[in-house]
Amino acid sequence: MENISACDIVNKRTVSILVDNVSGVLSKVTNLFSRRGFNIDSLAVGTTEKPEFSRITVEIHATDSQVRQLIAQLRKLACVSNVIVLEETSMITRELIVIKVHADSSTRGEIIEIVNIFRGKIIDLAPESLIVEITGEDDKAGAVINMLSKFGIIELARTGVVALGRGGDTIYGE
Repeated sequence: MENISACDIVNKRTVSILVDNVSGVLSKVTNLFSRRGFNIDSLAVGTTEKPEFSRITVEIHATDSQVRQLIAQLRKLACVSNVIVLEETSMITRELIVIKVHADSSTRGEIIEIVNIFRGKIIDLAPESLIVEITGEDDKAGAVINMLSKFGIIELARTGVVALGRGGDTIYGE
């Protein structure tokens, strides 16, 4: 039997990348992931509090050695200012999920109860449907989707995970 070290174990990793806020950067970064054979589970991009930078948050499954190689390759890109891997125990993650669900007069009350339990919001109401907004971690998203699926999900959109490290450290390294 082959020995497997801890470095060979594939885990979910959250990579935060600080990049120049210019056209074409997202394509360069995601192409690197593709060339290295990574499937991106979640991708979120947006400007930061400093308008010259954008933050790309990527979730992938990788080993420690794969992540080290990926970080080294990302840091070689001229448009990348910094790359950090956020540790699961020391980060805060959130995702926005918007769900359109079948709702009539007989099911509307039960759906609203479920949404309230998950601290969600009803953001649109139509005679045959509701649109629900939920913000939270991945397990919360899964639970809400599971609970609402019995009513019939018409459409669903997810933003992808955004994450910040806890405490005083930042991606700027200041």
